[in-house]
Amino acid sequence: MALELRPNCERCDVDLPPHAEAYICTFECTWCRDCVGTFAGRACPNCGGNLERRPVRPASKLAANPPSTVRVHGG
Repeated sequence: MALELRPNCERCDVDLPPHAEAYICTFECTWCRDCVGTFAGRACPNCGGNLERRPVRPASKLAANPPSTVRVHGG
C-alpha cells in the first residue's frame, strides 16, 4: 500500500503537492517544514512520534497511485 501523500499541512493548511518538502510520522500526520521547525524536539504534536521527510513519489507512478485529496487541518 502506498503512502497517502496528504495534500496539506495539518497545522497551517499550506498546500503540499507530491513533490513538496513535507514531513510525516508513522501515522502519516503531515506537516510543512516551517511548522515542523516549531515542534518541540521535532516530534509529531499528535502522537509524539518522530518526523521524517516524506519521500517523493516518482511522477511516472502518480497516475496509478494518486495523492490523497482529503485535507486534514487541526488549526
